[in-house]
Amino acid sequence: MINIAVTNEADDEPRIGLSPETAKKLSALGCKVKMLAGAGAHAHFSDNDYRNAGAEIAETAQDALKSADILLKVGRPNSEDLKDLKSGAMVVGILNPFDDRAGLEDIAKSGVTAFAMELMPRISRAQSMDVLSSQSNLAGYKAVIDAAGAFGRALPMMMTAAGTVPPAKTFIMGAGVAGLQAVATARRLGAVVTSTDVRPAAKEQVQSLGAKFVAVEDDEFREAETAGGYAKEMSDDYKKKQAELIAQHIAKQDIVITTALIPGRPAPKLISKAMVESMPAGSVIFDLAAERGGNCELTKPGETTVTNGVTIMGPINVAGQLPGNASSLYAKNLLAFLETMIDKEAGELKIDWDDEIVKGTLVARDGEIVHPSLTEETA
Repeated sequence: MINIAVTNEADDEPRIGLSPETAKKLSALGCKVKMLAGAGAHAHFSDNDYRNAGAEIAETAQDALKSADILLKVGRPNSEDLKDLKSGAMVVGILNPFDDRAGLEDIAKSGVTAFAMELMPRISRAQSMDVLSSQSNLAGYKAVIDAAGAFGRALPMMMTAAGTVPPAKTFIMGAGVAGLQAVATARRLGAVVTSTDVRPAAKEQVQSLGAKFVAVEDDEFREAETAGGYAKEMSDDYKKKQAELIAQHIAKQDIVITTALIPGRPAPKLISKAMVESMPAGSVIFDLAAERGGNCELTKPGETTVTNGVTIMGPINVAGQLPGNASSLYAKNLLAFLETMIDKEAGELKIDWDDEIVKGTLVARDGEIVHPSLTEETA
């Protein structure tokens, strides 16, 4: 039998790595699930919800972790979790492997086998395990809702006997998962929506949602995508032309939402101080990349500030502000990942260490950091 444990997250993390739905499915696979009492409360899952799904409620973290083969987390396990886990136990979570190297080495030295879900390969077979997509989708939605709340005016056009309320002009910078959800949400709320992205293929996606695509569409842009679907590095001349176009466009916008976030790297600066100052008073910038320093030059991570009448929002863990939905989707990502490692007939773990999904997410094993992108750092 496979023993699965779930303990509390950090105080600032309301999400949890197990939902009653996935607890039921894991139990059906022959796993014994132990959940720390109250661990799902911030995600609005009660202990009774988990009990009814077949999970056992543990009164202490130590009891939950006793004999655990797998620990499911959202963030990194704390030192107490690591101390109580047996050597070789699996830890699965969003481990931010490029941050706090010393902390990552502590995880490795504890002897656990650690998997970082945000390193999941972008392949068809792993789509159901893609935590970045599931959480970014919610973040894109929440960004529009919160920006609309801070805007102080209506988003849709309204025609009344007293006159017409014009629609809000909303600009989404980046048309990845978060950006496209932001486009769709802003459109549903009645805003006039435009969007930009460095990938030519994004134009069709943006237009399919009823928004206008903004970019310098010259020959260089049309060839700016590799066979693998990634953006090529653009020339300095193109970057200058694109920056001028974006600066002119931002000056006319009521709401700007930026989404350019790359795990492990500082967020690229897309909005300068001068651009902010060109925007009309009362406008709003919502920076989804605040946790990596922000796409706006004036963003203060974790804070909302006002400059020249422009509200700049830099929240951290936006998906976590919808903890019930975020936890449900994240837990399904983890379930899909674990299903590839469970021998259903024997009821045992059977890990194929040569599987592309396993190799792509494995960061620590046998006391050492093993992921190529992390070992190269210290080579």
